[in-house]
Amino acid sequence: MKIIDTHSHIYSEEFDNDLPDVINRAKQAGVEKILLPNIDIESLDRLHAVADRYDGYCIPMMGLHPTSVKEDYMHQLEVTREQLDKRKYIAIGEIGIDLYWDKTFEKEQRYAFEEQLRWSIEFDLPVAIHSRDAIAECVECIKNVGAEKLRGVFHSFGGTETELRDILDLKNFLLGINGVVTFKNSTLPTVLQETDLSHIIIETDSPYLAPVPYRGKRNESSYTVNVVERLAGKYNISPEKVGEITTKNAKDLFSLDY
Repeated sequence: MKIIDTHSHIYSEEFDNDLPDVINRAKQAGVEKILLPNIDIESLDRLHAVADRYDGYCIPMMGLHPTSVKEDYMHQLEVTREQLDKRKYIAIGEIGIDLYWDKTFEKEQRYAFEEQLRWSIEFDLPVAIHSRDAIAECVECIKNVGAEKLRGVFHSFGGTETELRDILDLKNFLLGINGVVTFKNSTLPTVLQETDLSHIIIETDSPYLAPVPYRGKRNESSYTVNVVERLAGKYNISPEKVGEITTKNAKDLFSLDY
């Protein structure tokens, strides 16, 4: 089976004790690459260390996560932007708007998101978007900057049918599907009836959102197999075919080598 984990934070401290084992299990499961979105300037060293250690397999993105947009957001943006001139990244991410945890800095989050969308255009890179309780706001910002010039993924998609259609109407954006699709009470399988695998890529969001039967435990890239199997059942095709289609989608979006 071929799988690309398009969104993982395996550089976080949760993996300090067994990262080589995590990587080995991912490879054995058929995971060809793991894409690593940045969080903020505090996560830079960890991100780069893992990307360098597993060069070509763990591939970094660069961005400022919306929940890290606080009083010092302009400094955070400045340092983050500097990184784009120092080395190659596969995408601008993880960026977006989060209105679930705290709306205090909503205005600043919007500014930071639109600024980083402009970096995406400048560097001709896709974006990995965090949109918790803020899909409509993220779509609005994309349109403000210029939807026709942008491409990317709404990572950890868990929206409604209407929100799904709004994303697909942007034309150049995919849906990042992870362990949530396996949860017993998730509405995601029903919502995904509105689309097909041509609009889907696979992710974990490790160490978060582990799929059933690992729910509540630390997530890791090898568990993408469980997500693939759930989608295979939903679309009535083989897991291998799900892996093939979603891997091609990921390679096309992120300009990965075939």
